[in-house]
Amino acid sequence: MGRRRKLYDRIQSGRSDNSIAFEQVRSLLLHLGFEERVRGSHHVFKRPEIPERVNLQPTKGGDCKAYQVRQLREVLSRYNLGEEI
Repeated sequence: MGRRRKLYDRIQSGRSDNSIAFEQVRSLLLHLGFEERVRGSHHVFKRPEIPERVNLQPTKGGDCKAYQVRQLREVLSRYNLGEEI
């Protein structure tokens, strides 16, 4: 099992939303074909065929914010993006 699949499974499990590394999530989204736009500390990811945008903001410790991980989980599930990993 690759590291992207492990990260995806960790996000989907919902047990560690407070300790998901921002750079790992960023790398996963770029691998899935999302385009990134940075405005200050906000990183907005979008994909042409997905109308929703994923907004991530790293904490001072380098992790993602828990509520943003929950929103990411919903987008990944809704569009079956786990199949592309």
